[in-house]
Amino acid sequence: MKIAIACDHGALALKNTLMAHLQGQGHELVNFGTDTAESCDYPDFAAAAARAVAQGKCDKGIVLCTTGIGVSIAANKIKGIRCALLSDVKSARMTREHNDTNVLAMGATVVDEKLAVEIADTWLNTAFSGEARHQRRIDKITALEK
Repeated sequence: MKIAIACDHGALALKNTLMAHLQGQGHELVNFGTDTAESCDYPDFAAAAARAVAQGKCDKGIVLCTTGIGVSIAANKIKGIRCALLSDVKSARMTREHNDTNVLAMGATVVDEKLAVEIADTWLNTAFSGEARHQRRIDKITALEK
């Protein structure tokens, strides 16, 4: 799977951990930065990763910052993106099955590296259920973008 990944300075270590793990599983990663610990603006990186998903250049995206809140807000401003801010495995599974989310957001001070890897694995390996009731709700969310 081709995955867009981005972070700000507050989540650089978590991004590097996730990249190593996901590449080890055979995923292709497109890194939208940041790659330094210098203070930066998370919307720049989160939006770039989200656009790559919305444009079909990447299958899914992962965006990270200190809490995950800012990057999730930024990603969700991109038309076609359904980004979920996750901090537990059950929500990772449910948001894929019910909401067909295409971007995952996490906070580096909210989840430790082990939990982040478990959340990412669950989210990436869970398929959308395709149930009519869930698709109907996604269609209503998509209509809000118009």
